[in-house]
Amino acid sequence: MLPNCAKQPNLLKLMPRDFVIRSTSGGNGGLMLLNKTALVRLSLAVVLALGAQVGTSFAMAATAPLSEIQQIKQWTTSRDRKLVETQTNEWVKTPKLDPTEINIDASKKAQSIIGFGAAFTDAACYMINQLDPAAKQKLIDHLYSKQGLGLGIGRLCIGSSDYATVAYSYDDGEADPELKRFTIEHDKKWILPVLRMARKANPDLYLFASPWSPPGWMKPNKSMLGGCMTRTYMAPYAQYFLKFLRSYESEGVPIQAVTIQNEVDTDQEGKMPACAWPQEYEMDFCSLHLGPLLEKENVNTKIWIIDHNYNLWGRALGELENPTVRKYANAIAWHGYVGAPDAIQRVHSAHPNTDMHWTEGGPDYVDPQYATNWAKWSETFTSILRNWCRSITAWNLALDEKGRPNIGPFPCGGLVTINSKTKDISYSGQYWAISHFSKFITPGSTIISSESTRKDVKHVAARTPDGKTVVVLTNPGTATEVVLRNGAQTTLVSLPGDSVSTVSW
Repeated sequence: MLPNCAKQPNLLKLMPRDFVIRSTSGGNGGLMLLNKTALVRLSLAVVLALGAQVGTSFAMAATAPLSEIQQIKQWTTSRDRKLVETQTNEWVKTPKLDPTEINIDASKKAQSIIGFGAAFTDAACYMINQLDPAAKQKLIDHLYSKQGLGLGIGRLCIGSSDYATVAYSYDDGEADPELKRFTIEHDKKWILPVLRMARKANPDLYLFASPWSPPGWMKPNKSMLGGCMTRTYMAPYAQYFLKFLRSYESEGVPIQAVTIQNEVDTDQEGKMPACAWPQEYEMDFCSLHLGPLLEKENVNTKIWIIDHNYNLWGRALGELENPTVRKYANAIAWHGYVGAPDAIQRVHSAHPNTDMHWTEGGPDYVDPQYATNWAKWSETFTSILRNWCRSITAWNLALDEKGRPNIGPFPCGGLVTINSKTKDISYSGQYWAISHFSKFITPGSTIISSESTRKDVKHVAARTPDGKTVVVLTNPGTATEVVLRNGAQTTLVSLPGDSVSTVSW
């Protein structure tokens, strides 16, 4: 308010015509004569100078109109509401810091965000394709457009995963090291059409791709189910990646990144498409084959390694010790099934220039809380973001009410469920949780510091490209209140029990 006072004529009328103040320098015996306008200008200069001394937040409060600094909004998901704007809060000047407050400090910055999303598996795209054209378009727009959730990243499979209508590669049959049979014909039926729709809804959609298995003939067991990779076919397999990338680009769907293998450390006991890669195999494939080939062919697609659980942080450190691996692989991909997200911190501390991404984790359709565990998933996402990940990608974007299509042994559910008979769409708790992040922490946002001694409410904060501050608050317990601090100002936020809230200003 103060910087605008010079524009208010009533303020000038309240002042005497002239003021005399004592100066520590200058002539006239140290006296200075100021008229009203000069006094107002001097007062504003003093206020702004004090603001600079106290800190940036005070200066912003001093220079912004009250109508701007009080525009705090809150959206909440709980048992009786879903992503509903619940209240408008106001800032109160509170200079004294209480350690139980959640203190937001935008001057302390962490990683930038690429986006939030889910996997375009063969199964997910098949289910979406079962919808009539209008319902399909409505769902894609809701998920990917900026007017909807604004999902900004997606994962696809190089060949089939366990969530597919059938096990397939792009070169099935007998050994074909020259890849003469290579074709992505299967993907043209419903995967590529859905990807094009998603890219149309969000032209900036970031896509990365992962293989669950190379063609069976590249493995000793001659099957896509289980087994391990062989060195014999590493060079043809690098060409297989290149052909996949070029084929998708020719279909209008360029891919920004690939992982070398989904879940490198398991063959899933031969129950589904899978392939074990010893550490030195992944290192050699990256540094001697795939990396040099993409470089030679001027393909800008990034390479991410590991693509498995947090407990493989030691393997990640081992691979990144190799400078050639670091030259070609710019990121580690993490799954959330074993271990805890703080393991990521160990790798980041040793290799701060290596990006981190969370590339898989999803609900089980048999979980009684499948549709209501938003607080659980929001806690998970909060911890992931507080441990340097630039993206969060859930598992299947859509499945039916029994977690189908599925050619593997696991009872996974989709981010959304499409009923196989009625085609009605319902939503998981994970969907509601990710909504509180993707809709507000937009691509290009930066994670900033949020600190508190409170342990019952989980929190993460971000600054968006358009200058907004976003805080996601997760309250898995009973109803409570928290105080958010922004510089010398605080605001009181009410949190229902078992809830996720996004606060933005």
